[in-house]
Amino acid sequence: MNLWEQPASAGLLNSIFPTFSQFCQTNLNKPPVEMLGVLQDLWLPLGIKLASQRQGLGRPLIQGILGGQGTGKTTMCQILGLILQHLGYRTLCLSLDDLYKSYSDRLVLTQQDPRLIWRGPPGTHDLDLGLNLLDQIRQGKSPVSVPRFDKSAHHGAGDRTTPEIVKDIDIVLFEGWFVGVRPVDPDVLNYAPPPILTAEDRVFARDMNRRLSEYLPLWQRLDSLIVLYPTDYRCSMVWRQQAEQQMIAAGKLGMSDAEIEEFVNYFWRSLHPELFITPLVTSPTAVDLVISINSDHSMSADSSWFR
Repeated sequence: MNLWEQPASAGLLNSIFPTFSQFCQTNLNKPPVEMLGVLQDLWLPLGIKLASQRQGLGRPLIQGILGGQGTGKTTMCQILGLILQHLGYRTLCLSLDDLYKSYSDRLVLTQQDPRLIWRGPPGTHDLDLGLNLLDQIRQGKSPVSVPRFDKSAHHGAGDRTTPEIVKDIDIVLFEGWFVGVRPVDPDVLNYAPPPILTAEDRVFARDMNRRLSEYLPLWQRLDSLIVLYPTDYRCSMVWRQQAEQQMIAAGKLGMSDAEIEEFVNYFWRSLHPELFITPLVTSPTAVDLVISINSDHSMSADSSWFR
């Protein structure tokens, strides 16, 4: 039987649609009917699946969500939070960005390694902060102090802001551009694709690969891993350019196409999607669900996972 032939599922769709409709108009600037298909075919079944997993665990569920720039990690977490709230579960949306080291600590880090010109790559996060938080949540502690990060602070360099005090967490949606990513054989980096072009680029990639091992204890706290996987990783560049152009058109500050290219290439030099994410999605054990994302942002997933 198709999931949506079940009365309970249809009832959930009707129940959540008013809230979802408001979210689409306010946050996405899109007509709700345009997003109804992905709500019905992906987000609602996924929310039901997560609720079932949480119930089976008997403790808070830590769900990892891996996706590059423009893949819709934040949007998916917000919508899943709405769905799970309707199902009676308290959800915490946590970003890898929330675990960044403070501005002052990153200044020291940049002095130690001038290659870390932007926050983001391995080494720029406070891993103990993340480990302590996830351990407290898994153990059922309530309330917990959740770190938050203000990207606009210090003229865009970013800094920690006031933590959020949260009670009675059932499900954590822990998202980030390399959440769950594991180190690869360093020899692979000898034949890395662009923009890893020079000997200096390869040294940087090897160093980031080595630092990635420090994140493994954090990934061990994940109960499950979902990957938002563009059919072509280079779509992230186009999506970021489109987003910045929309910001500029709305009268906000935004990067030029050249600045975006430099910015995105920096991340690809540190952890290239073809070298670090593709092996995950082709592994039979490393990932629980792969959601393919096309260039037009349409999504598809393996429906068998929802059964």
